Amino acid sequence: MAQYAACPAFQLGRPRYDQSTFLGRLRHFVAIIDPSTLFVSEKRLRECVKLLEDFQHGKLPPGVTDLQLWEAQKVKQAIIHPDTGEKIFMPFRMSGYVPFGTPIWLNQSHNACVNYSNRNATKPTPTSTFLQGYFGAVTSAVSLAVGLNVLIQRANRLSPATQIIIQRLIPFPAVASANICNVGLMRHNELSEGIDVLDGNGNVVGSSKIAAKHAIMETAFTRVVLPMPIFVLPPIIMSYLEKLPFLQTNRRLLLPIHSLVCLATFSLSLPLAISLFPQMSQIEVSQLEPEIAMATNSKVVTYNKGL
Repeated sequence: MAQYAACPAFQLGRPRYDQSTFLGRLRHFVAIIDPSTLFVSEKRLRECVKLLEDFQHGKLPPGVTDLQLWEAQKVKQAIIHPDTGEKIFMPFRMSGYVPFGTPIWLNQSHNACVNYSNRNATKPTPTSTFLQGYFGAVTSAVSLAVGLNVLIQRANRLSPATQIIIQRLIPFPAVASANICNVGLMRHNELSEGIDVLDGNGNVVGSSKIAAKHAIMETAFTRVVLPMPIFVLPPIIMSYLEKLPFLQTNRRLLLPIHSLVCLATFSLSLPLAISLFPQMSQIEVSQLEPEIAMATNSKVVTYNKGL
């Protein structure tokens, strides 16, 4: 019984953990963003895909365990886009979000590519649309961040109390606003084209702009939550670490240690943020376009929210 609880019977295309609970989604996404999947070889990926295909066709080799099947599905989900069936370029996978995060302008450029690579891709996106979204996302995000940083610098003219309030409060809305712009502009094509919604059997019912709006809003909200721990935890942790005798005598280590603390906090905040919503979200048909309701008897349909 304990073994079954640790490794449930494999279900192709289904998450290993219950997606109706936050803990289940957290365990799912911790597996999906595992940085070790960045180093999976092409041979290993082909083996995983073949194993899953063998399971689908009832041709599994003898001795294959449920754990091996779950691991194979984890590798596939971490590397291959669920809509296009194509490999996501390594730095732009969700497992590459933390390792490849860099300073502000590169960070927003990387964010744009991650947002695009992990979007709902049920509708093709022309290259021109991608480029427009990319330059718009990076430009607006960096402009917001830089503009608010200028505001912080000008706060030197204000009273000390006002300076402290601005310096503590401005960085978070700067990053959050930049992230929202980034998601919205990189995925704006979904709002005009709509995204596919599926019935309980996985059949495409139609294309919905309303579902696309929900998908983008949910993703944008995760990008607002994502930086919260980064602005809260490192200052608290560093306030204690800086009092240690070792660091008081080795002040040059403060910067690298602070960087490691921020990296660890980012690694923690990413799965927490993207676990707020399941990737395959559901919505009642009554909330969607009339033509969707006419095309199915289902009360609820599913769509890929993206990450």
